Amino acid sequence: MSDTTPADPADDIRRLHESNRAAWNEGAVGYTEYIGDMAVLPHGGSTLQPVELVLLGDLSWAGRAIHLQCASGADTLSLHNLGAREVIGVDISDVHIENARRKTEQLGFPARFYRCDLLETPHELDGTADLVYTGKGALNWLQDIQGWARVVARLLRPGGRFFLYEGHPVIWPFNFDAEHWQWEPGLSYFRTEPEPSQGWSPEYIGDRVGKPAAEQAVKYERVWPVSTVINALLDAGLRLDRFTEHPDKFWSSFPNIPPEETAALPQTYSLWMTKT
Repeated sequence: MSDTTPADPADDIRRLHESNRAAWNEGAVGYTEYIGDMAVLPHGGSTLQPVELVLLGDLSWAGRAIHLQCASGADTLSLHNLGAREVIGVDISDVHIENARRKTEQLGFPARFYRCDLLETPHELDGTADLVYTGKGALNWLQDIQGWARVVARLLRPGGRFFLYEGHPVIWPFNFDAEHWQWEPGLSYFRTEPEPSQGWSPEYIGDRVGKPAAEQAVKYERVWPVSTVINALLDAGLRLDRFTEHPDKFWSSFPNIPPEETAALPQTYSLWMTKT
């Protein structure tokens, strides 16, 4: 008699996240070599994007800010320079967290970093955040957007605020190497399956990983339509305060398309939400 027990979706999510963890441990080696953030952070500077600085403003109202998917901590520590009195970062990559802790030790900032799957963010942090912050190429690595939204909600104190600045998924069905907007046949804004790949683009990580793409860990990305993201957060108990689409880019996804043409479609979007 065959085993007909259905697979647990949570096990599949953990498997894909662990594969992404291995890939980011390889890719994060490149962040270890980046020194630009340490040139500005000790002097009150920031690695945040210009549009984020405008949207975030003065963060002196935030006693604790938690940065989900914090990478090597540069943006997390920038939140402190904007006024947040204490900052906490969470990331799945061991190497990223090692980098972040090294920077914090050098700077002496009031910051702590946790290495874990975002979905397993420690419950000791529940209800303690005045601000939860994330974005810029973060959501595409997650395989459970509803679970993510519930984590955001449980971390916030009542009245706490959530800020997201993220790449707009409307651009994903287009050819990134084309000289003008060119739809890739078979791709859709509404596709939901994880997409596997190996290796990192030369302009991003380059050859810092030290081995061919075919020998690197498989990583999984997926598109989350904006409506799916917003509805997940609403279902988790947050109130939408502001949703904005931006022509601003944080990454040159289409290096061959003229800027005036890329600006014809939103490249990023931002959310301000409040836990009611």
